[in-house]
Amino acid sequence: MTATPTIDDIRAAAERIRGSVVRTPMLVSRTLSEIIGAEVWLKFENLQFTAAYKERGALNKLLQLTADERARGVIAASAGNHAQAVAYHAKRLGIPATIVMPRPTPTIKVSQTEGHGARVILHGAMFDDAYARAREMEAAEGLVFVHPFDDPDIIAGAGSLGIEMLDEAPDLDTIVVPIGGGGLMSGISIAARALKPGIELIGVEAELYPSMKCAIDGCTLPLGGDTLAEGIAVKAPGALTSRILKELVDDVMLVPERLIERAVAMLVGIEKTVVEGAGAAGLAAMLGDKARFRGKKVATILCGGNIDTHLLANVLVRDLVRAGRIARLRVAAQDQPGALAKITAQFHEAGVNILEIRHSRIFNALPAKDTVIEVECEAKDSNAIDAVVEMLESAGFIVDRASLD
Repeated sequence: MTATPTIDDIRAAAERIRGSVVRTPMLVSRTLSEIIGAEVWLKFENLQFTAAYKERGALNKLLQLTADERARGVIAASAGNHAQAVAYHAKRLGIPATIVMPRPTPTIKVSQTEGHGARVILHGAMFDDAYARAREMEAAEGLVFVHPFDDPDIIAGAGSLGIEMLDEAPDLDTIVVPIGGGGLMSGISIAARALKPGIELIGVEAELYPSMKCAIDGCTLPLGGDTLAEGIAVKAPGALTSRILKELVDDVMLVPERLIERAVAMLVGIEKTVVEGAGAAGLAAMLGDKARFRGKKVATILCGGNIDTHLLANVLVRDLVRAGRIARLRVAAQDQPGALAKITAQFHEAGVNILEIRHSRIFNALPAKDTVIEVECEAKDSNAIDAVVEMLESAGFIVDRASLD
């Protein structure tokens, strides 16, 4: 059985990596605190050089390799952040690195990993597929495998975060941590239980990938699907991390995609910081159950910021739709001169900006003389959109409003 790292291992890791990774800021968010009803602290690990906390564990592992192991080179499997961390620090240390990544990995993570000089191989649909391929290559090429989470050195490096967080805010009541394979949560849990035994430790998984919750609670839940939080989309958590978390963690919460998207958008809008889906999972959990955190001093880790820019744009626009700022209205009208002018006049009167208009004369159930006019519009708030809908209906039009949920 692999030995569980101790607080002394974590302290040694913190010293080992000091000066080579960023001691990231940990700040109270006044606005999020008001929204949640708690004192909300954010640990900005998205400000690491590779934009994720993974550098801590990867560097701690690489620094302890023998000269022979360094010469042979390392291999890792990762959906992105661990890949970049291993590639970046391996290059710094002169160690050849090979990274196996799932094919759907966001382009930004692939290109940045290649930019650090690593040999990148895309394989399989999920992390687990890439992991299996990396283990095959480890044996075939004599490489040293650097596990993304189920390794005492990786866990100890991640645990340095727990020391930093409680150093900055020793009176924290709760720490909320995203969970994929469980390395981050394991390291923080070991450190936090040693420094403040009574602290509440809550893990968070994407609702589509409840693997650690099931490993701890002995439950069986559906597993799989497209999640914004691909960094924590793990089908099978580590054996070591599962054992650690079963002993130390108070609970594992599951968050739906809608709340993950909302959290990413809020962090951009409120904190002016870019966070990937996995990095926003802790805030998503708070948004989903505000009563649970009300009145507490609670911290979460923005553990990664590597999100594809096009995907981020989609998330931000979808959030405007959910907030009622952008809408698509399908207006049934007679296909005759003046109908469009009458419709657009209502938008002008309500102060709503039209972004795009499209006629749909064929693919609808209306009589042949009628048409559907689709109008995509934007307003200062949802009340203005509601007002234009009421005005259109008062003018005799039938209006249908598209919805994301």
